[in-house]
Amino acid sequence: MFTQMKTRIVSLLKSLNEGVYEKESELGLSLLAALAGQSILLLGPPGVAKSMVARRLKFAFADARSFEYLMSRFSTPDEIFGPVSISRLKASDRYERCVDGYLPTADVVFLDEIWKAGPAIQNTLLTVINEKTYLNGQTQLHLPLKLLIGASNELPTQGEGLEALWDRFILRLVSKPIENEKHFYAMLQGGDVSDPVPAEPFTADEYQALQQQIDQVKLPDDVLRAITALRRSLQDVAIPDQDVHRTLYVSDRRWARIARLLRTSALLHDRQEVTLADLQVAVHALWVEPDEIPAVSRLVADALFVDYQSRLDEMSTAVGRSMKHLQVRESMQLAHSRGDHRDDDLLIYDGFYYGLDDAAGGSSAGTAPSLFIYVTDFRSMPSHTANEPAIRGVMYTDPRCPRRKVIRAYTNPDNLDVQGVELTRVNLYRNNTSLFINGIRHSMRRGASGARLEVNSGLEPASKSATMTLEDYESAVDNLFIEASTFHRQLQDHLFLSADVARTVSTYMDGFKKQIAQLRANVRKLLYDE
Repeated sequence: MFTQMKTRIVSLLKSLNEGVYEKESELGLSLLAALAGQSILLLGPPGVAKSMVARRLKFAFADARSFEYLMSRFSTPDEIFGPVSISRLKASDRYERCVDGYLPTADVVFLDEIWKAGPAIQNTLLTVINEKTYLNGQTQLHLPLKLLIGASNELPTQGEGLEALWDRFILRLVSKPIENEKHFYAMLQGGDVSDPVPAEPFTADEYQALQQQIDQVKLPDDVLRAITALRRSLQDVAIPDQDVHRTLYVSDRRWARIARLLRTSALLHDRQEVTLADLQVAVHALWVEPDEIPAVSRLVADALFVDYQSRLDEMSTAVGRSMKHLQVRESMQLAHSRGDHRDDDLLIYDGFYYGLDDAAGGSSAGTAPSLFIYVTDFRSMPSHTANEPAIRGVMYTDPRCPRRKVIRAYTNPDNLDVQGVELTRVNLYRNNTSLFINGIRHSMRRGASGARLEVNSGLEPASKSATMTLEDYESAVDNLFIEASTFHRQLQDHLFLSADVARTVSTYMDGFKKQIAQLRANVRKLLYDE
């Protein structure tokens, strides 16, 4: 039924934004919420056109009716849901309200200062928002409600039972005053803004058909993986510029509503499957306090690029190991040119380790050692004399290979690029044949005299990257850059990308490009030096 939905939405949003300034995010996300059958909260100071958003959204639907009300602590249910019908009460002893012209008959509802409403109103709104029903006396009314916009200049007060109502607002958006000076001057110089006249507002039948089609949109595996990564990251959220970490609780009901928003977003882009580009909408559904928005935006950006970042990290690790191999060779060539031949016959394992026998000297020459030291560390270590005392170092278990213990000759272990492992401090010195660890002698593994050999320890985990050539890496890096850049452009073209989230994603992409550039430079250095 809907074949060119994106073109229609673009036209609709253009009409709704005509004559107003810097309200693209509010109008776009409100339209998305309306077409998904969800609700939205606008948080911001008075006078930033929050009510105008609701008035304009009415015109997205043919023959739509609206209702708006400014709440106060003295507001009564009569003012929201209609007065009690005295005639029905007298004639048939039925307690019913005259709902015509009030919230139960409206397509678009705007409730300003919503947290000031009393418990009777708030409790009724829970059912109105969630089930789109209203119990009028003994009659269950199915409401035509498409969108309820709540507005406030403050967060709900904790401890007053507002948590359930707060959770009903799936999208939350901070509405700001006009920031661009040119837009501000244009607003001052303009007159009264006329009502929009969209070319193709949604009819009631189209709206109902759309709700059914939303349910048919698929959530693919890559989006589900990103959602899983996002859920985990919300367990520990670091608040920018504060020494604070929070756990952001997101209810199962809210996740289900978020999934519906994603499906709706996909359908409005003429797709029958959600893509990662749609997931950026979740930023506006996950924060609880405004100071969490930058952190949540970054976590969503991480989730959006998780597959690209994983591929980049894998290639960076493999190329980094090759760079270390190159450093080993350069170090050995330099030592050899200086006439230092004392370590020429030591066996090199996995490209940049020397192997050590155990302290008892009982290791078999045919078996791989389990204790290693970096070639560069051992070669740069002076032979032990009275003038050259033992140096400090650390020993740790290789997190990539638990059967391998590694020795590093570092005077400052805090500078080690090994994260999340336990470091044991040791004292180290050497002679021409052995390494002494805390005074205990460990013989070095050697090959035939005068013949330096490179062998595989048998401990390296197998990986696809191990079989890739440097030319393969160069091509893979270029392909990754093209894919990530293409995805970034898709994000920028998304109809419901807010300006704040766009800036966060662009910042993330800038960092990603720098990593790509460094990786490409390392690959080309290896190609040149090879």
